[in-house]
Amino acid sequence: MKLIAYTGSSDTIWSITEDAKLTRQIITPGINPFYQSTGEIQELMLSSLLPHLESLSVKELFFYGAGCSFPEKKATVEDALKYYFPDAKIRIESDLLGAARGLFQHEQGIACILGTGSNSCHYDGNRIVSNISPLGFILGDEGSGAVLGKQLLADCMKKQLPEWICEKLYDEFELTQEQIMDKVYTHPFPSKFLATFTSFIAEHIEEPAIFNLVYDSFDAFFTRNVMHYDLTDMQVGFVGSVAFMLKDPLEIAASEKNIFISQVLDNPVTGLIQFHN
Repeated sequence: MKLIAYTGSSDTIWSITEDAKLTRQIITPGINPFYQSTGEIQELMLSSLLPHLESLSVKELFFYGAGCSFPEKKATVEDALKYYFPDAKIRIESDLLGAARGLFQHEQGIACILGTGSNSCHYDGNRIVSNISPLGFILGDEGSGAVLGKQLLADCMKKQLPEWICEKLYDEFELTQEQIMDKVYTHPFPSKFLATFTSFIAEHIEEPAIFNLVYDSFDAFFTRNVMHYDLTDMQVGFVGSVAFMLKDPLEIAASEKNIFISQVLDNPVTGLIQFHN
C-alpha cells in the first residue's frame, strides 16, 4: 500500500493507493515544519490520521509539504513519519515539486502555486531545475491569499475601497480595525489570517475596485516570477485555492502577458497519484 500526502498551510490530503488505484482519502490539518516540531506533528497524526488507517500496512510513503525544501525541515517531518511508519520507504519533497508533478506528471512545464502563499518553478518532468524565491508575504508572495488579504484590509482601513464593501467586510467577519491590527501584528500565523479573506474577494470580484486589486497582484506575480523563466514552448499550470477561486482574473492577467494557462487545479492530488502509480 502507498500513502501519498500533499499538505499546504491549511490542510493535508492523505491518499491511500493499492495496485495503482485510489482506495481512500483522509484530510487532516496542515503540516509545516517551520511552525511545528516533530512532536507536534506526531500528535497531529495520532489524533487525526492514524485512527483512519487502522491496521493498514504502508510500504511506501510520499510526502509533499510546505516548508520541506530544506534538509533540516525535511528531517523534522521524517522523524515524525518514521515513528509511526518505521518499515515504510519514506520520501519527503516540497509542496512545489508536488504541484509540478501533479500538474505535469513526466512532462516539463512552469508550475505555480497560488494559495496562502505563492511560488513557481521550472520543472523538467521529474525535478525542479530553477525557482524564483517567493520570499514570503512581507517581501513577496505576489498573488497569494495572504497578499490579497493584506491589500484588501489595508485598502479598507485607508479608505481606498467603496464604503459599503468595507462595512460589509467588518460586519461579516465581526472585526474592528483594532482587532485586525492585533491579529496581524501580535498573533501567530498572520498569513493564514490574511488569507481567510480570499473568499470575500472572490464573492465581490465584479466590483471594479476588488477586480483591480486582484488583477494588479496577479500581474505582479507574472512580472516578478513567471516572466523570469524561459517560456518558449512551455506549458504553465497553477495549483491552489486562490488560483482556483479566482481563475478568471488570473487568466486575464496571464493573457495580457501572452501567457496561456494550461490548467488550474484546486490541488494536485489526482496527478500525484498518477505520477506514483
